Amino acid sequence: MELSNIDIHGLLPQQEPFIMVGKLVSFDMGKTVTQTLITEKNIFVEDGVFAAPGLIENIAQTCATRIGYINKYIIKKEIQLGFIGAIRNLKLHRCPKVGELIETTIITEEEVFGMTLVSATIMVADELIAESSMKIAVRDAGSNK
Repeated sequence: MELSNIDIHGLLPQQEPFIMVGKLVSFDMGKTVTQTLITEKNIFVEDGVFAAPGLIENIAQTCATRIGYINKYIIKKEIQLGFIGAIRNLKLHRCPKVGELIETTIITEEEVFGMTLVSATIMVADELIAESSMKIAVRDAGSNK
């Protein structure tokens, strides 16, 4: 399956205008990569710059894209809601500008009891612009907790 042809909306519980990833580029259980073109219409763009909260949400949604792909294409179940449980060692080297293509890579470090720990990097071409570790908690479909 050509990953870039997958409609990202089918993998995420978020809807417009809160979609912060453009397309799935690479997937395996240990590493997921998304790409996103920064546009003026993005709600986190101000004065031509994609703000830090958008970068954090981009990392979280790359995690959600991974979980959505696993649910939809591997285990054949509904999309699950995920929540940021913790952000650690966040280093923002710079924020991208409108027109730049960011590539976000998450490496799955550990998965246990509905929690996923990832390390993440965001690149513009060959430039590292952000890095972090993040814990994502996933709620089972149909659960009220």
